[in-house]
Amino acid sequence: MAPNSRLILTRHAQAEHNVDLDYTIPDAPLTPLGKKQAASLPRLTPTLQASADVILSSPLKRTLQTTYLGWAPAIARLGGLKAVVVVPAAQECNDLPCDTGSARSALEAEEEFARFDLAPLTPEWNSKEGFYAASEEALEERAAFVRRLLRDRPEKNVVLVAHGDILRRITRHPDDERNPGEYPWKNAEVRVFGFDERFVGTEECWLWEEEGEGGGAAAGGYGLTSTEVEGGEEEGRL
Repeated sequence: MAPNSRLILTRHAQAEHNVDLDYTIPDAPLTPLGKKQAASLPRLTPTLQASADVILSSPLKRTLQTTYLGWAPAIARLGGLKAVVVVPAAQECNDLPCDTGSARSALEAEEEFARFDLAPLTPEWNSKEGFYAASEEALEERAAFVRRLLRDRPEKNVVLVAHGDILRRITRHPDDERNPGEYPWKNAEVRVFGFDERFVGTEECWLWEEEGEGGGAAAGGYGLTSTEVEGGEEEGRL
């Protein structure tokens, strides 16, 4: 366990479903603008690029694209894309087409995704059932599972590229006034967290946000998540 780890959390850049709120797009990839946003992250985060010890990523197309574009210097230093650890548990929350990942065979058929080590993608990883279900109970357990996974990594500086809804659940804290879990993540935004020492040994192992540690970079504007649209929060948030 590495309770003193720094967690460098990143939301994906603008994806196709963020533009016109079309959540029927299967495994929505980045837009051309989103690729530019992701590619600008190295310029915005040079210190974090130099200190990252491992890169983790949700296996959806938009997060994999954000990973290889946004963390390119760190990835090159750490040994290339095969060194990136794909984390199925970090996939987005809802069971809409845009939030449902592609089968391993489909990703391996596309050159840009076949460069990753996709061995962790089991047949049920994109089923949206059981552990991966969109139910409240399953989502809370999955977020806690990701926090424990991050806690138990041996590296000190851990990058995770994921999605707005699951990142809010991962960073949720019982003391909402100190560390609110409803933060509206921008596209291609990077924030740095650590473990709350009061809870690091527990099953929940809550996080706290570090200040002045190189986070706060955002290459894109606010792109609504599918949960926010379904909840009627779209007005005034674009």
